[in-house]
Amino acid sequence: MKISNVIEELVEERSLEYGVIADIICEGLLAAYKKKYPEANIKVALDRKRDEVAITAEKAVVNTVQDDLLEISVRKARATHPEASVGQTVEVPFEGPIGRIEILKAKQVIAQRIRSIEAAAVYKEFKEKEGTLVVGTIHKAERNGVTVKIGDTLAFLPKSLMIPGDKCIVGYTIRALLKEVLPEPRNDNQLVLDRSSSDFLLRLLELEIPEIYEKLVEVKKVARIAGYKAKILVVSHDKNIDPVGTCIGFGGARIKPILRELGTEKIDVIGEKDSQEAFVIDALKPAEVKRVSIEGRSAQVWVNPDQRSLAIGKLGQNIRLASELTGLEIHLVQEEGGVEPVASSAAEDETIDW
Repeated sequence: MKISNVIEELVEERSLEYGVIADIICEGLLAAYKKKYPEANIKVALDRKRDEVAITAEKAVVNTVQDDLLEISVRKARATHPEASVGQTVEVPFEGPIGRIEILKAKQVIAQRIRSIEAAAVYKEFKEKEGTLVVGTIHKAERNGVTVKIGDTLAFLPKSLMIPGDKCIVGYTIRALLKEVLPEPRNDNQLVLDRSSSDFLLRLLELEIPEIYEKLVEVKKVARIAGYKAKILVVSHDKNIDPVGTCIGFGGARIKPILRELGTEKIDVIGEKDSQEAFVIDALKPAEVKRVSIEGRSAQVWVNPDQRSLAIGKLGQNIRLASELTGLEIHLVQEEGGVEPVASSAAEDETIDW
């Protein structure tokens, strides 16, 4: 097969320029020859006229050859360089053979160089998109995560960054946050996706709610346990806009597309309050709070017995989210004066209150 045909096949397969592929092949062959003949001054170049790779070596012209890798006789040198004389250096065809090991070396170098160029192209294309939402098609589902095809590029969504309960069916469309773009592939993956973080939810809110995207309504903080619940604190920068109502929409019209994206996860939308006490009361919804007392970074909260499980939430998650959102360590206080810790595990699940 002609070398041009090999290059053209790689150009079509890898979507790289002809000259780039040619240079890579020459680099790989040079590495192979250098492996077997490290002392020789070998050069590798593409001869387009003959449609072949030319292997040459620089040799010193001498009367008596002692090292044929580095030296050439005057008679042989003048076969290609008629004016050659002793003491000169000439470039002549190199006829030393290479074996299977050297050919394997050439293949490794060529493959590595192609991978590096492709990685650089992917990095350049996607680096500026890091932290934004991307849409792709599920290409392959494995135990440790999902491979997603974004255009012609494969990305990886680790299981640890998925929403519990995510349905990963090959061929289905999926939306995710482009969490990280690596300069070089790690375990064959260069793009890392994420659906479990607060940033993913924030990007969804910006996408579905124009006022958030336009900065008329600001999401000041997000506390989220993926697959269970998220609590978001919103504030309006326009006195004519109700931030909570704007996020939820009439009949939940604006929040419902986001909830569908999150599966069974719920969202509590909380507006900014005039006092920390009122903030804590809202943050603990859907539980009804009787009273709040705050000292430093600690808040003691009184609730009726029938509201206790709602305040704590499933495995203590509601009270943990409220604590994260408010920045306070929240303690439930029993009527007789005892105090319950934040991480109480006695709980029932609850529903959002809109």
